[in-house]
Amino acid sequence: MSTATPDSRPIKVLVYSDDINTRQQVILALGRRPHPDLPELEYVEVATEPVVLQNMDSGTISLAILDGEAVPAGGMGIAKQLKDEIYQCPPVIVLTGRPQDAWLATWSRAEAAVPHPIDPIQLAEAVIGLLRPSVPATT
Repeated sequence: MSTATPDSRPIKVLVYSDDINTRQQVILALGRRPHPDLPELEYVEVATEPVVLQNMDSGTISLAILDGEAVPAGGMGIAKQLKDEIYQCPPVIVLTGRPQDAWLATWSRAEAAVPHPIDPIQLAEAVIGLLRPSVPATT
């Protein structure tokens, strides 16, 4: 069984929504360390599409959580753009307006979709599932 060491570099997670409450719900749902096998998460809160693109282009983000209900630029459209334009784009989770919208997240090429209202367990499972394979095991 692998265990992350306390001195592991934090994993940068971009959280995009035009609504500060949605960003805070995501951060509170995940906490600093959603699983003992993962290093701590470091959040980059973003409220506008240009700043999402700037951060994603930097190559320092390991996971993006995008609000599909954000305005004027929704997370699904941004996810599609990121997947089309960034070579080896990090995994993306889209927050959908309702569970029935998961098919739209598939169109956007997001690796996972979590519906509003945010279920902390469902969000944590999606994040852990996407981050664990990319974190090197320590012995």
